Amino acid sequence: MNITEIYYSIQGESSYVGLPSIFVRLAGCNLNCSYCDTSYARQNGYKLELLELYARLEKYSCKLVVITGGEPLLQTEVLPFCEGLIKNGYRVLLETNGSLDISRLPREVIKVMDLKCPDSGECERISWENLKHLNPDDELKFVICSRRDYEWARGIMKQYNLKHNILMGAAYGCLEPNTLVEWILKDSLPVRFQLQIHKYIWPPDTKGV
Repeated sequence: MNITEIYYSIQGESSYVGLPSIFVRLAGCNLNCSYCDTSYARQNGYKLELLELYARLEKYSCKLVVITGGEPLLQTEVLPFCEGLIKNGYRVLLETNGSLDISRLPREVIKVMDLKCPDSGECERISWENLKHLNPDDELKFVICSRRDYEWARGIMKQYNLKHNILMGAAYGCLEPNTLVEWILKDSLPVRFQLQIHKYIWPPDTKGV
C-alpha cells in the first residue's frame, strides 16, 4: 500500500472524537477540495507490504484504527487490509470522500463518509448510490464553509430522509464555529456539531497529530 504517514494520536472528529487511535494515512486522492488540509497526502508516499504494516500497528497498545487519506478507497489493497485488521480484533474507521463505491468494504468497517457541499468545489463528484450501502453505525459528514453550504446540507438531509449519524462542522478558517452552531440551534437540526479538535490542541498545520 502507498502510505503517507502512520501515527498514534486522538481522533479529532466524528462521534469517536477524543479516543486514542492509530492513524494510517494513505497516499493519493481523486478530489481537490477548496479547504483541503492534507494536500501533502496527494503525493505517492512510500510503499509498505501488508504484513509489515500490521507489524507496525502492533507496536501500539491500541485497538482503534482510523484509515484516512487522501482517499483510501483508491487503493484496492485497503479491502484485504481492513479484513485483516478485523480478524485481529481491531475496530476500524475508514474516512472517505464519498465519491467511490463503499459497498466493497467489510460490514464491520465503520464508514465516515463526506457529502461534499458546493463550496468544496467537488459537490458534483458525490456517489449518491453510496447512501444505499450505509449501515447503522456509519456516519455522514458535512463540512460547511458558508450559509449556502448549510442550506444545501439541510436540503439534502430532507430530500434523502437521512437517518444516519450526521456530523456537521465548520471548515477551519472559512466559517466561525459559533455561527454554524447558531444556525443548527435555530433550525433544531438533528446533527452532531463537531470541531476538528486536533487543530485546537496543536497548531492547525501540524502533521502527525
